[in-house]
Amino acid sequence: MAGDSDPESEVFEITDFTTASEWERFVSRTEEVLNDWKLIGNSSGKPSPEKGEYTSGTWEERSQDINFADFRFSITHHFLQQEYVEDEGKYKTEEDAFPLAMEDLLCMNNDFPPRAHCLVRWYGFREFLVISPGANCEAIISESKCNLLLSSISISLANSGCQVPMFVQIQQRWRRMFAGECQGPGVRTDFEMVHLRKVPSQYNHLSGLLDIFKSKMGCTLSPLPPINIAIRFTYVLQDWQQYSWPQQPPDFDTIFGGEVGGVEFGKLPFGACEEPISELHLATTWPHLTEGIVVDNDVYSDLDPLQAPHWSVRVRAVENPQCLLGDFLMEFFKLCCTKESTEDILGRGLTDEEGKDTGDISSALSKLTEPAAAAPISKLSVSNMVHNARKHIRRHRHIDESPLNTDVLNSILLYLFPDAAVEKSSENPRNKNLYIQLKSAPSDSLTYRLALCMSLVNFYHGGLRAVAHLWQEFVLELQFHFCSHMLNCCIERKRARDEAQKMKDGGKESTRASTASTSTREVSPGKSWDSWSDSDDEFFECLSDQGEMDGSHTEGEKNGSKTKPDGRLHPSNNMTLLNSTEPLYIPITQEPAPMTEDLLEEQSEVLAKLGTSAEGAHLRARMQSACLLSDMESFKAANPGCVLEDFVRWYSPRDYVEEEVVDEKGNVVVTGELSARMKIPGNMWVEAWETTRAIPARRQRRLFDDTKEAEKVLHYLAVQKPADFTLHLLPCLLHAAILKLKEEESFEDIPSVKKVIQQTLSQASKLLHHPNHDYKTLEEFINQLMTIETVITQARSLKAKFGIGEGDNWNETEELKTFVSTLLEEPEVTVLGAGQGPAGSIIHRLFVNSQRVTEEPTQKNDCRFTTGMSAFPSPAGREFLLRTCVPQPAPYSKALPQRLFCVLMKEEFRLAGAFSSDTSFF
Repeated sequence: MAGDSDPESEVFEITDFTTASEWERFVSRTEEVLNDWKLIGNSSGKPSPEKGEYTSGTWEERSQDINFADFRFSITHHFLQQEYVEDEGKYKTEEDAFPLAMEDLLCMNNDFPPRAHCLVRWYGFREFLVISPGANCEAIISESKCNLLLSSISISLANSGCQVPMFVQIQQRWRRMFAGECQGPGVRTDFEMVHLRKVPSQYNHLSGLLDIFKSKMGCTLSPLPPINIAIRFTYVLQDWQQYSWPQQPPDFDTIFGGEVGGVEFGKLPFGACEEPISELHLATTWPHLTEGIVVDNDVYSDLDPLQAPHWSVRVRAVENPQCLLGDFLMEFFKLCCTKESTEDILGRGLTDEEGKDTGDISSALSKLTEPAAAAPISKLSVSNMVHNARKHIRRHRHIDESPLNTDVLNSILLYLFPDAAVEKSSENPRNKNLYIQLKSAPSDSLTYRLALCMSLVNFYHGGLRAVAHLWQEFVLELQFHFCSHMLNCCIERKRARDEAQKMKDGGKESTRASTASTSTREVSPGKSWDSWSDSDDEFFECLSDQGEMDGSHTEGEKNGSKTKPDGRLHPSNNMTLLNSTEPLYIPITQEPAPMTEDLLEEQSEVLAKLGTSAEGAHLRARMQSACLLSDMESFKAANPGCVLEDFVRWYSPRDYVEEEVVDEKGNVVVTGELSARMKIPGNMWVEAWETTRAIPARRQRRLFDDTKEAEKVLHYLAVQKPADFTLHLLPCLLHAAILKLKEEESFEDIPSVKKVIQQTLSQASKLLHHPNHDYKTLEEFINQLMTIETVITQARSLKAKFGIGEGDNWNETEELKTFVSTLLEEPEVTVLGAGQGPAGSIIHRLFVNSQRVTEEPTQKNDCRFTTGMSAFPSPAGREFLLRTCVPQPAPYSKALPQRLFCVLMKEEFRLAGAFSSDTSFF
């Protein structure tokens, strides 16, 4: 009793019913999303969609996450982007008008769209909302949860006044099950769905489906309003055995005999190694039927596909078929990602021996030119050196261990270094300068040929090891050709020297003639620098009278302008020397050293690192002064008695300032002086002018020592890793691949592919000009080229199957070409003339031949079809669309749209129903 009198025992729990529950919060949040997306109010008043607009139009979607307690949902708004001009008179909105969704249920312009959301196909909507469980959330399977969600969306639609249909995704995702509702002023449509694994026997035909539709409507009117019926049967053709493979067979006479797609050097392979088209789907459609026109029951069906008024075709391609060109590019690209060196690949012993023998080859020239050589010249020839080096290399390499077959190697070297002139490739003039755009090389150049050979060797003859072997042989061959060229230069120079000596020994008369001849040859004022031979440039030797010439130069400098001019090109307009009346001559100068783009970038970086300080600027000027010194020497030789001001007037006119002054006699005289920067103490130009001598360009030290630079290049190539030189060759290979794609596309004439190739060229130009290649971007680009190749092979396969080019009727051939081209670009293509047109006849023949090859009794699962339909197999899928307007739920209610979409397949039976009812008069 004491406990009962305790005041704390009288406290009881108070439930606050004004607090919103999780369910109410979910409903409220759904309404907020509808308001934010402005989906409130009447949705009618828009024009009906045009025929085919669901396929050709643009579909948009937007999503928002909402929560029911701790369970996350996603609400998505799908809608067709329509452009129309609002006309108040034409599209006047009435307050009690049907919602837009109910109008779409009856619209016949977009039945069976080939590419659309499943709800668009089943119900024909142009706008709808879907609430589905979020990612990684369990499916809504229990009936109570489904009903809770349906009641939630019903309340949200009623409170917000939204007339857009809203669905809830239930069951597992793969089943594509939806339930939903649409509300309007005094009307409501419920969306229900049935999904089974097997087709019930009583509903395996149109008659049974009509019974379901009528019983579900429950209309008591007699007679019933007519039911509009649309039917679509889909037939699948998978067997292509009776058709030839579009890929060219291998050429067994070539070096790659027996290899699929094997080609000769200089050509890239192309084509698919398997059939690129897996299936052809034929859809036969009866768009507008009524119940009494067509018979389809459990014992008989007159739905003959040959009599269908509408045929459409789609093709299903093999996913990522194996294509030769794509495999070539991808395998070569993998070489660019390797990290092994040549020593790691071929072994240290082999590379050491080859390096040693390479040294023997490079010293061949010095051995040949030694005056005290004991051995005969024939034994010290470059060819013997190379031959002995190769024998020495192969003696240390077991013949079975050679990565590259000797015959293949000899064929490649003969292709890369032909003895005679090779005919230029007949390249399209439009592609002539493509290599500049792609930072590649001309299609008949050594680099281009090497890239093709490397890719062929990598794919057919041993992969990475064979590539490394070929590279070493290639560098060795380059050194051989370089030494041969040097030897030729030596021989030419020696002949010239011997002839000069004979003429000198012939007597005084001959000596004078020889001197005159030499003087004429060396001092000819009209002779340009380019006219002097390479041998004079590379192996200039001082003549016997060089000392006398030096002495005459010194004496001439002391005596002013008495030195004989040398190395003149032509006079410079009307200019004369400042200290005499002699005309100012432009000298013959050396060309500046050629530089590649990479060397220019490297030099720019070095010069930029010197900074902006005075010391850095001075050092930068010194580094760039080699050409200036050469030009000063040439100018002095061409203009004896000249001064620095004369040189500046020609070389840098802006640094010579002229002004008009009046002399003592009152005449206007033009005077000039050096600019301020030239007068700065320690100016480099002044110092250089004082130290340079008068030496014509042909007697100067070369600005560009091609021999030394060639040796540097050979050394650089010899130490390259496989990943390095393959990356250098990759632009050439991509260039060749693009040319191959353009060539193959020109045979097929596919407008979409032509456009994509142009876009690919633009992308390649940007990608390959970047000094540091992004491997991921390169791989994506190669995948694009592979996609183009796949489309071309698909077009080739379809043309072979449709016999394009075999018929004599030009109009039919053009129609078939257009048909095949459209098949590759559109998801579904209409067959003109259905089964009676040119394309329809060929498709019919394809199915007939397929049925003969299978040698199975046709239509064995369905005996209702007539004998005339035996050319076609059983339909892979049957779709029935039933529509009508009946008053629901009472006879005096409004006549509202009712719709049932039925899908009958081998392992699927689906019914998607939309049943409307009057909520005002029930």
